Amino acid sequence: MTTSNTHFIDVKVKYLSDLSKNSGMEYSTPNSAGIDLRACIDTDFIEIKPGEKYALPTGIAIEITVNGIAGFIYSRSGLGTKEGLTVSQGVGVIDPDYRGEIKVSLLNTSGEIRRIERGQRIAQLVFMPYYHASIIPCEELSSTERGSGGFGHTGKK
Repeated sequence: MTTSNTHFIDVKVKYLSDLSKNSGMEYSTPNSAGIDLRACIDTDFIEIKPGEKYALPTGIAIEITVNGIAGFIYSRSGLGTKEGLTVSQGVGVIDPDYRGEIKVSLLNTSGEIRRIERGQRIAQLVFMPYYHASIIPCEELSSTERGSGGFGHTGKK
């Protein structure tokens, strides 16, 4: 017997163009964590040169209706692995009070010009909880075995 741990939240979507309205927002499979975001561009395609970034409009704006949830934009694994096109800042954050168009900044990490076509799936949007921190100024932090060691401090194996 399979049980589902899927949780649902209401997210209002404003479609800003016919292309985005016709494409809709949907999960690729019933167990996909992310909703595909598509390039909503006016031309048939755009080209991104090696090392170049390009902010692609998606033609949608959203309203997250649940407190403590934000949208996070991740690279599509195939686009990143096969084409070298990744979300330029690592992960994009859509704050719950943002009401503008969602744009995806892609970075071409390959050595070749890459083409994005109108309507192509370019990233995925995942909704997750976040926490606000209570900032507590202090003079000392607790000690740990690791301490202040960073960047490779624990070794390669």
